[in-house]
Amino acid sequence: MAIVHRERQVLDWRGSLLPDRWRRMFDIDPEHDGWLKLEEYEDGGTLVLRTEVPGVDPEKDVEVTVQDGVLRLHAHREVKAEQKGKKRYHSEFRYGELTRTVRLPDGVAAEDVNATYQDGVLELRIPLPADTEPEVTKVPVKKI
Repeated sequence: MAIVHRERQVLDWRGSLLPDRWRRMFDIDPEHDGWLKLEEYEDGGTLVLRTEVPGVDPEKDVEVTVQDGVLRLHAHREVKAEQKGKKRYHSEFRYGELTRTVRLPDGVAAEDVNATYQDGVLELRIPLPADTEPEVTKVPVKKI
């Protein structure tokens, strides 16, 4: 397994592209700003993306889409906790929309993206295209 750093641009909350390193530089907290924290690594010829999304029903509350080489993760979370006692009642809730976008490497086929959800972790496995050297064409220079 190799950890690979790729400079990527992600959509900020206004919908404009924001380089990931700028987001880190300004210490934007993904949990409070609606961002999903993302772990990204390469496993053989597969790009693996993992994010924690506890307390959601993956079939109803999670949406994964690919369009124009950009993968978008979107989750809706609503968690309620209630404690009742003889003299006390305590209730807490947490809800919100979480999202993250990732530009996929060139040549990735959207239909090959595989998503699974287990124990609060959403994992996406994306087969990477074989490394091919770009074709080089030599252009002759003519003296005039």
